[in-house]
Amino acid sequence: MTHFHGIEAEPYRIHSEPFYLASGREVALFEAAYGARLPVMLKGPTGCGKTRFVRHMAWRLGLPLVTVACHEDLFASDLVGRYLLRDGQTVWNDGPLSRAVRMGAICYLDEIVEARKDTTVVIHPLTDDRRLLTIDKKGEIVPAHPDFMMVISYNPGYQSVLKDLKQSTRQRFVALDFDYPDPEREARIVAREGAVGPDIARQLVDLGTRIRSIREHGLAEGASTRLLIYAARLMAGGIAPAEACRMAISQPLTDDDRLLETLNDLIADSF
Repeated sequence: MTHFHGIEAEPYRIHSEPFYLASGREVALFEAAYGARLPVMLKGPTGCGKTRFVRHMAWRLGLPLVTVACHEDLFASDLVGRYLLRDGQTVWNDGPLSRAVRMGAICYLDEIVEARKDTTVVIHPLTDDRRLLTIDKKGEIVPAHPDFMMVISYNPGYQSVLKDLKQSTRQRFVALDFDYPDPEREARIVAREGAVGPDIARQLVDLGTRIRSIREHGLAEGASTRLLIYAARLMAGGIAPAEACRMAISQPLTDDDRLLETLNDLIADSF
């Protein structure tokens, strides 16, 4: 087992290659950013492959990966760590960010705009030339391991005054723009990940493309590649195509009766 600074890295290692089909030069650009020790921001809609890409790159670079799903109740101490009572003694317990900084992992903060603003400030000294983490409660300043990399993701489609990323945070990152793959690539992904034949995969992708085109009619998000894969898996398990699509695509996307009717009509047309 590999240890870094006394931290066991093995639980964070990815041992088999996560399937990822590149859409452009994102692999080479990410490798260049890592080589220059630059923090990276991944921008793109929900379920388009950002998390899969990070897992693939961690495997490719041979780095441990520490992932944090951000949410509005995420405090700085959830990232950095806190004192805990153990066997009657007060013991410091590193948070996921501290562990990543010490062991030289990729720290991936997924959907960073969901986190509290005072929480994201913690990462600022790690995302400039200092590459330092300050642990106020311990009075400790931790220099980042040479292999450490900060990666964040966010969905510009959800932008609002309350949920946008502050310029002071944005301008610390280089950015890679993600979108849904082109239909041919997406069909290959759906066939592979959903365990269905190429014809079913193409029909699902065609349905997904049509649903994405009606976003301006009140749908907050288009059908993600992830949802298309879920529908494919249900079909592979014996569920009828239209039923699988209603369960995996239209129902998760909206509760609005009018929109559900529109989506279900599109599903009936496709299957």
